Amino acid sequence: MPLSITLAEAKGFLRVADATEDALVGLLIDAAEARVAAATGLVLAAASPAPLRLAVLVLVAHAYEHRDGSEPPPGLVEAWLAPYREARL
Repeated sequence: MPLSITLAEAKGFLRVADATEDALVGLLIDAAEARVAAATGLVLAAASPAPLRLAVLVLVAHAYEHRDGSEPPPGLVEAWLAPYREARL
């Protein structure tokens, strides 16, 4: 279940008008949110900072456009995630 962005927000970002791909888009949102949460150590919510929400949208768009399973390029969302990562020594 999406936490940081709604299905409608993702569909608007993807320019998907009909409901035939709602299940797929929902799955992509869940996967993108999990990736962002794992990278930052934060729990995402609707009130999450805009850079984190944008990172989710960009990851969703990449996965939607590249259904062959290719990994997003390193750094695709790194600039938006970096300020929210915990420093580890």
